[in-house]
Amino acid sequence: DTLVVDTDILSPDGTAAGFLAMADAGVDAILSPFVLIPQPAMDAAAAYGAPYLHGNTQQATLDLYASDPAAYRNMFQIDTSEPWYGTGLPRFLDGLAASGDWTPKNNRVHIVQGQIAYTQVISSATQAAIEASGGTWELAGITDIQFPVQDWAPVIAELHDSDAGVIMIDYWVAAELAAFTQAFSANPVEDALVYLQYGPSQPEFLDLGGEATEGFVWGTVLGTYADEQGQAFRDAYKARFPGTMGLVYTGSGYDTVQLLVDAIELAGTTDFGPVIDALEETAYRGVTGFYSFDENHAGQTYPDQVSDPEAGQAHLFFQVQDGAHRIIYPEPYNETSYRGTPWTTG
Repeated sequence: DTLVVDTDILSPDGTAAGFLAMADAGVDAILSPFVLIPQPAMDAAAAYGAPYLHGNTQQATLDLYASDPAAYRNMFQIDTSEPWYGTGLPRFLDGLAASGDWTPKNNRVHIVQGQIAYTQVISSATQAAIEASGGTWELAGITDIQFPVQDWAPVIAELHDSDAGVIMIDYWVAAELAAFTQAFSANPVEDALVYLQYGPSQPEFLDLGGEATEGFVWGTVLGTYADEQGQAFRDAYKARFPGTMGLVYTGSGYDTVQLLVDAIELAGTTDFGPVIDALEETAYRGVTGFYSFDENHAGQTYPDQVSDPEAGQAHLFFQVQDGAHRIIYPEPYNETSYRGTPWTTG
């Protein structure tokens, strides 16, 4: 049986309430796409003791686990942490430039950053990676935005002023990113590559943005592949749930359930301790990549943390092409190549 509990992820108490409700119901395990404030959830889950598998994608989660591995032993972050978004962006840009599919108009990167811890960590990691590039990439500017973004026009004005070759929108709310694509498409920075972090994975991005989303690039460290296994899952999901498919927590949700099922079968029981023991030994290839847990009970990303594409979960980069998300990086999981955008002049 499945118990579904809603949480208010914008408040500590609201976050903890959902986990306490699961404990009160006596569930055998807790599966969660993500929470924004990890400690209340982790403390509630730790007190209960059931295996807690989540896709928080937060270094704060891993730091809390590392502070007391015994107390938080039942915590498993199924993917990596958010700094790898920043580390992986210049690698992607290097590969794209080397491929010949894209010639940057300049080497400057303008970052538009949200103000929650998640986006701030990503921005800091991106800035560090730009600095570490030794001049291959340079920081053009940083623009701060506040949730919710009511008007993108001032942001786009700053982007025109810097005229950077790469624009990074470090923000995750899909509906507001869709609004950005509409505003940007009406007044684009010519020849810029525009990267939107994670948010376009959510169905409402394409549904609300429509034709304006064409050409935009986005990435996720936890995404549903388009290889034979991933495509079979996509086809089955779309047949059951018609409409625009999300490409993160669809596949990862499926994989998380399979991880738990495998662990219970290996343990031969639903008792918390043996299942946690089995999860620590996980070696599972799912529709979003290969799962195993490191010393922090977290997944690892390819190609930044592991060099073998079948030893981690690929940091996937997509481009909207002909109204659909298409994987353009990294090999061997790319479906197609980057192509010029509606605002490309060359």
